[in-house]
Amino acid sequence: MDFKPLPIGVDNFKDIILNNYYYVDKTLLIKDIIDNKGPVNLFTRPRRFGKTLNISMLQHFFENAKEDNEYLFKDLKIMSQGDKYISERGQYPVINLSLKSAKQPTFELAYECLLNEIIKEFKRHDYVLESDKLGYEKEDYINIIKKKASLGTIVTSIKFLAECLQKYHNKKVVILIDEYDVPLENSFFRGFYNEMIDFIRSLFESALKTNDYLEFAVLTGCLRISKESIFTGLNNLNIISILNNHYDEYFGFIHSEVVDILKYYDLENKEDTIKEWYNGYLFGKTNVYNPWSVIKYVYDLRADKDAFPISYWANTSSNSIVKSLIEKADDDTKSEIEELIAGKTIEKPIHEDITYGDIDSSMDNLWNFLFFTGYLKKEYIKMDENNKIIAGLSIPNEEIKIIYKDTILNWFDAGVKSRDLTKMYDAMLSGEAEEFENELVELLTESISFYDAYENFYHGFLLGTLVNMKRYIIKSNRESGKGRSDIIIRYPNRRGAAVILELKVAKNIRELDVKCDEALKQIEDKEYDKDLIEEGYTNILKYGITFYKKDCMIKK
Repeated sequence: MDFKPLPIGVDNFKDIILNNYYYVDKTLLIKDIIDNKGPVNLFTRPRRFGKTLNISMLQHFFENAKEDNEYLFKDLKIMSQGDKYISERGQYPVINLSLKSAKQPTFELAYECLLNEIIKEFKRHDYVLESDKLGYEKEDYINIIKKKASLGTIVTSIKFLAECLQKYHNKKVVILIDEYDVPLENSFFRGFYNEMIDFIRSLFESALKTNDYLEFAVLTGCLRISKESIFTGLNNLNIISILNNHYDEYFGFIHSEVVDILKYYDLENKEDTIKEWYNGYLFGKTNVYNPWSVIKYVYDLRADKDAFPISYWANTSSNSIVKSLIEKADDDTKSEIEELIAGKTIEKPIHEDITYGDIDSSMDNLWNFLFFTGYLKKEYIKMDENNKIIAGLSIPNEEIKIIYKDTILNWFDAGVKSRDLTKMYDAMLSGEAEEFENELVELLTESISFYDAYENFYHGFLLGTLVNMKRYIIKSNRESGKGRSDIIIRYPNRRGAAVILELKVAKNIRELDVKCDEALKQIEDKEYDKDLIEEGYTNILKYGITFYKKDCMIKK
């Protein structure tokens, strides 16, 4: 059987259909949009959840294109819904504007990028210039394409394009804007947020608020930016966030769709693994899988049916928000992050109106960012005594848990590298086990530990604390004697000290002492010092270290 290729990185609906990629049919989104007919609809979903593909699908359905697009929708769900919906196909001029590439380091470069996107859409519709239906508009149209238009003209350019299209087609216009908040997130972290807010607000106000040529608009983004900062006075805005029950199955994969994918590619035995790693989101009342990660993992499984699941999403979505949370974390917040990583649920007030400018004003804002951007999921919703929405929040799946763990470890490592750990090194090299223990416990207390911590975590943690031991050679899991020792530290020649560290993890505080003895016995039984002795080292220090949460015991 020749399997359909998987659409890795393909978000153009026409390309997917023409090239016979595997397509998860989301065309009933069209039906719901027609039924609800909101003038301006904003869908907020995490990154990589199919927003761009859906925007492309809407364009190809509604657009009055030069070629008939009916063949693209053959056998798809929307075509069986009746004449009410089929009759809307190909009836409107469409403006499709993507803002997701505006990730430049300065406002000038970001503005240039956005201008190029606008010009690209003007060029796509430049057939209107051949018509006598346009008069004085032609000069302004050409000036925009040639980058001769003023800023005042650019901020009203989407409305102007809609006017031109309406005159040509004698039909009102559908406006599609994809990833509308990418320029805002980028500008916030780059330091030119206010300039970008002013530009985007002006662009949207004319296109969406005072536009007599608009049939309806669909916007997508990651966050609902407050109406005060972007959508001032836009009373016809219908916001569909992950809290809403409407449209909840159209972004991301629902369970039956994942089952169908696995069945098609003969991978049914991977259902539980995919559920554990990439399911767990709750949009409205619907459980949703991360579509990007599911497709990537299925792609890897086709090459190797024993492939391990990994965190694909970590490399595609900005972790700046998680970094902000960790950097600003007080002791209470650190404790809450530990609870989350341990699989527990925390309660936080939820509000959908967000401004990037307020991200630093309270920890609650950061928790909201994490929730709406897909780093946390809703377990339940309730109202408190002040009629505020309170959500029980948890980590959705193993993929996101790894992002937290890796992110936390990376920033901890960076903090350790800038810290003077001379006292700990001196204590370890001089055989002062008690002082060594005190210094290590201090580091554990300041870090974020995991209640489900295992030896590999503490192994990485300890290696991170040793990076600044200048001149000393540090080897991890090196074969020595009759086995592999956890960590061996040695001076470059036999005249200095050598240190053997064997690590254990205790199940409770009472096990610390016993596990230390086990570690020391293992060093002796497996002769981890054999190679060092053969190399002439005489000052060999052997430590058994046992960890329990944020505590440890060290014996020499």
